Amino acid sequence: MEKINVRKRILSANERYALKNSELLAQRKQLCLNMISSPGSGKTTLLARTCSELNTEIRIGVVEGDIQTDIDAERIRATNAPAVQINTDGACHLSAAQVSSALDQLPLDDLDMIFIENVGNLVCPGAFELGEHGKIVVLSVAEGDDKPIKYPGIFAKSMVLLVSKIDLLDGGHVDFDLDRVKTDARRLNKGVEIIPVSAKTGEGMAQWYDWLREKTRQTRA
Repeated sequence: MEKINVRKRILSANERYALKNSELLAQRKQLCLNMISSPGSGKTTLLARTCSELNTEIRIGVVEGDIQTDIDAERIRATNAPAVQINTDGACHLSAAQVSSALDQLPLDDLDMIFIENVGNLVCPGAFELGEHGKIVVLSVAEGDDKPIKYPGIFAKSMVLLVSKIDLLDGGHVDFDLDRVKTDARRLNKGVEIIPVSAKTGEGMAQWYDWLREKTRQTRA
């Protein structure tokens, strides 16, 4: 009896679409970042503020991934940034084929970069390449400072770690050791950029925007 490695076949098919996406983005010199986090980390709020405040200098499009609803896509569209919603109907991650279809629906000629907001999950999305230039992991202080050592895969692969909701650290609302997170993340990934941010107060957002400006410039070059 022939044994069929289902996981290998799934990943192989995904890699073909990922290569297609990567080639398209390279030809167009458009930066694409895959944003990954647990549910409730604040990544949609971060994206909405980023789109709103950078839209005059960096034209951003967003691919939104959720199990159901288009709530997050509507929040992005409210900033005047184009967004395409993908509903996975139970799947815990986006596939490269789904992203390929979404890219076809975005006005690429009018964009400088694309964000992919993946399904809320720190495990599955990190295993599937989508053709992006890099991954961004978002960790809110409300989740606890042990996540890099509990979910090392995504922290090891990400270009940037955004530590979100840092305004909650004021007044001791949560117990969170930022130095521990930095140490654990850099033990997994020496080159990771770590940026503490608050989409509510704006703290750290300027550093995040500067990083995006530089990566967009490098991709265009």
